[in-house]
Amino acid sequence: MSCQVLRLDEGVTLLGGGQASPKDIAESLRVAPNLFGVDGGANRAVALGLDIIGVSGDFDSISDATRAELDPSILIETPDQNRTDFDKALDLVDAPVILCTGFTGKRMDHQLACYCVLVRQAGKPAILLGEEDICFHLSQKVTLDLPAGTRLSLFPMARVIANCTGLRWPVENLEFAPWGQIGTSNEVTDGPVTLSAKGEGLLVILPRAYLQQAVRVLWQGDPARCP
Repeated sequence: MSCQVLRLDEGVTLLGGGQASPKDIAESLRVAPNLFGVDGGANRAVALGLDIIGVSGDFDSISDATRAELDPSILIETPDQNRTDFDKALDLVDAPVILCTGFTGKRMDHQLACYCVLVRQAGKPAILLGEEDICFHLSQKVTLDLPAGTRLSLFPMARVIANCTGLRWPVENLEFAPWGQIGTSNEVTDGPVTLSAKGEGLLVILPRAYLQQAVRVLWQGDPARCP
């Protein structure tokens, strides 16, 4: 397959080689049914007998058995070692929402790199799925209808100024920075919660139970097609 961008009207699930159970993958595919393997993630997809629309990466983690099972036309080799396979995969996909499964757990350096990619690829409606939480970059003002007591964390990857309502600890023109103020373990008091930031670099972390809420606020396609 050439490196032409895949443009889709439905959500895409990127499957990496990190921690991902069959339940995780199934939940992602219910929301984002187009499966795209990222390097070693293709091994898991093939083992589960899943249909794949494409596979990209430097291919240092794909087994020979997996490659033998795949149509060569869907393989997109991206050998650039200055960027992660996750980063390069996001370049290849244009979809209303992109769920990223199998990019957390296991190696901590890989997981930290994924958070950096969410900021670098701020224009992409990407959501990282972890075992307990989800994470996305705050690229626009969003409104979330969350019940009181919900844990909501704001973590800066750069210096940003944030404004939020509906939280236990006020965030009003508050400067966040990795070396200064961070906003982990805040809590919803009453809804709706509004979140906005000046500048790029603020990550929002929520319990995984609110994945559908995150999908709705990040969805960039026809609202009628949002699951």
